[in-house]
Amino acid sequence: MADEPKSSNSSSNPWKAVGLVSVIGIDLAVCTLAGFWFGSWLDKVWNSSGIGTGLGVLAGMILGIFGIVLIIKKIVGETNE
Repeated sequence: MADEPKSSNSSSNPWKAVGLVSVIGIDLAVCTLAGFWFGSWLDKVWNSSGIGTGLGVLAGMILGIFGIVLIIKKIVGETNE
């Protein structure tokens, strides 16, 4: 009888992990692409050859990592107490 609650808890954990990994990947990809597009626009405005794109991608990745940290803190924060 003690095995039944464990099986229901363990069956929900893999789906939670799949969702978390998916959100992390999508967040980082979207932020990096947004940074690329913004950097490309800056290159056109500044008439430069790639500096805006490089800065945009770097800023997008930093914002993406910051978003990932916030997501993980929100999910793991319940067990932190």
